[in-house]
Amino acid sequence: MPSADISSLIPIALALSLSLYTRNVIVGLFSGVFVGVLMLNGPNPLAGAGIMVKEHLIPELTDSYNAGVLILLAFIGGFVALVEHSGGGTAFAASINRWVKSKLQAQIAAWFGGIAIFFSDLGTPLIVGPVFRPLMDRLKISRQKLAFIIDSTSSPVAILVPFIGWGVYIMSLIYQEYAALGIDESEFTAFVRTIPFQFYAWLAVMMVPLLTLLRFDFGAMAKAEHAAEQGRIESATTAAEVRLGAENNEEEEDKEEEKTEAQYQAFTHLNARPVLVWAPLLVLATVLAIMLVPLGFPFAQVSGTDFRAGLSTAYLAAATLLIVLMAMLKVREVLSSVEVYLKGMTGMTLVAVTLLLAWALSDIGRMLGAAEYIAAVAQAGLPHWLLPAVVFILSAIISFATGSSWGTFAIMLPLVIPTAVAIDAPLHVCIGAVLSGGLFGDHSSPISETTILSSTGASCPQIDHFRTQLPYALFNGVISLGSFVVAGISGSALVILLAVAVQVAGLLMIRRTLGSNGQFAPV
Repeated sequence: MPSADISSLIPIALALSLSLYTRNVIVGLFSGVFVGVLMLNGPNPLAGAGIMVKEHLIPELTDSYNAGVLILLAFIGGFVALVEHSGGGTAFAASINRWVKSKLQAQIAAWFGGIAIFFSDLGTPLIVGPVFRPLMDRLKISRQKLAFIIDSTSSPVAILVPFIGWGVYIMSLIYQEYAALGIDESEFTAFVRTIPFQFYAWLAVMMVPLLTLLRFDFGAMAKAEHAAEQGRIESATTAAEVRLGAENNEEEEDKEEEKTEAQYQAFTHLNARPVLVWAPLLVLATVLAIMLVPLGFPFAQVSGTDFRAGLSTAYLAAATLLIVLMAMLKVREVLSSVEVYLKGMTGMTLVAVTLLLAWALSDIGRMLGAAEYIAAVAQAGLPHWLLPAVVFILSAIISFATGSSWGTFAIMLPLVIPTAVAIDAPLHVCIGAVLSGGLFGDHSSPISETTILSSTGASCPQIDHFRTQLPYALFNGVISLGSFVVAGISGSALVILLAVAVQVAGLLMIRRTLGSNGQFAPV
């Protein structure tokens, strides 16, 4: 094994650089793995390619834990695809609209609808957005505000749930490092203990009802809301740009509109009912409880193998019920539903590849001594209580630049967990800092997938969603950074209460300071 020096960071630095340059995390991770193999085994590229496949990729793929994670992700992907294409989410959101009479009720209803469809961060914008858009237009609420609401209830909600794709992905990365370090704690327990330290996620979710109840907005969102109240569309795009775009890109825009409309139609059906959402989720929870409660869950630690087996069975049972319900309601024929299910399973391929490369890069970095080197540097010049704040900033920068929170997790967790253990920093706080930083950067990035889908679902220009949401994201990001400093010192989960209190106080202060310059909405 090479000595732990700065050269051990070359594969990780290359992975990060190429991820930023190409905006493709898989390209970066693959390059990092390949270069790491060459550093370990010599500069022969043909021999290195063979060694990479034989000694790193195949062992990761055939490992029993890793195989269980990939199987579970396939089951989750199939179930989510079924729910999204059943139209149940749209029917559920539409049922809420009947009771909405005011701006306050509309925003809270959209917020609640986004939270209820927690199982799919990418499906939420395309389900909630089109359903609530006509209502928001009628009540003179801006499209930018709708995009902000559905963006705040997609990934910020999904990252807090341990039994969907986000949680399974994150836990698999945690397990890899825990196993190497010999930490006697299950990845599920680690994830649950990290939830209170996901400050940015909590603040993002809380921001919507707070602004709604306080009845004001600030920054670019205030201008958009004022324009909507006056019956105008506030956009960052100038009239000249609109004319130029209409002249040069009319065909492309028509194609994009057709694509967007097709996406919307994929989530709707005349015979769809809300039962297509809540019944499968009820079965999922019931089956999971039947399998895990006798093992002591949730009060006692359950092994990762038992948890994944229970979760896989629960998702399979829920999918089976959903296929039967869709056939009974004449939403889809059984064979058509099975086809959707299988496509959903294959849709997790990129996630599986990302995980496989992340596992391999983690092992190669460990062989080169990357974590040892970073830990030594941190011990020499970084107080242990400051590590979470530094990690939050670095994760945010990477995620903002790449537009990928999942790619950020894959790069940062293998470095942060060993470093936190080595310098005796609060481990769960540090993991929370990676997750919060990755989410903050993704939420602030104009190129992230959730930003694009949220603007698509709300039918507003992508740049307008970016510029109106950014002040809110920065507001929550600053509070999160301060919270990680406090949590790094105290290690207490109660810091989340302080963070929310500061958020409320900050909004009240901004409201008082803006006065007549702020945008205040009638209820």
